[in-house]
Amino acid sequence: MKGRPLRFTPRRDAGLHAFERALEHGGLSPVAGVDEAGRGACAGPLVVAAVILQGGRGKIDGLTDSKLLTPARREELYAEIIERAYAWSAVIIPCHDIDRIGLHRCNVTGMRRALAALDKRPAYVLSDGFPVPGLDVPGLAMIKGDQAAACVAAASIVAKVTRDRIMVALHERYPEYGFDLHKGYVTRAHGKALNAHGPCPEHRFSYVNVGRALRNNGEVALVEETEGEVPDEGYTEGARA
Repeated sequence: MKGRPLRFTPRRDAGLHAFERALEHGGLSPVAGVDEAGRGACAGPLVVAAVILQGGRGKIDGLTDSKLLTPARREELYAEIIERAYAWSAVIIPCHDIDRIGLHRCNVTGMRRALAALDKRPAYVLSDGFPVPGLDVPGLAMIKGDQAAACVAAASIVAKVTRDRIMVALHERYPEYGFDLHKGYVTRAHGKALNAHGPCPEHRFSYVNVGRALRNNGEVALVEETEGEVPDEGYTEGARA
């Protein structure tokens, strides 16, 4: 019927690409997914990624929440995503920005920046967990979005792989903490290292466990100059296939 609005609600069993197909059916294309990595860590940066998977070349088998994948499989999918995605970007927010303005504000700001860095402007945004206010396009916050929408799952993988590589590089500078293993998250081994050595400049000093370790140890190492192995503050990367 003329003038009747399109109504198409994807089922959970319709596959990860169902939301993108539904939005495309409604004239909202391309669709960008956005997600982060490092929100629960007490050391290292927050990394936010945005990905547009559109058309036949954008359908990638095996996408899911990055945390459910092995490191080797994440690396394989990461290479496939950046090769075949319509557009992608990754924004790195350093730990001292998290201390200065807060984790949630950094997360939301990072999502806006990652979306703005895309080579193509999305018509709709799917985000994992919570909404992204201040966008000039409509969007939807999805519970476990990285398990429900392909573009969010792809963003999750790009963010996770980007951050893991940073943490492995930081391990070369601060081997006593084991960043290559726990990636800056709160584990028993990380806690023992914090208690033994105190925090390094890559820890988040606004976090209770880091502040406690700082008080117990009395000082923190001076910031060291990097040789390019760790991205600079505000570093952004992106490409279009």
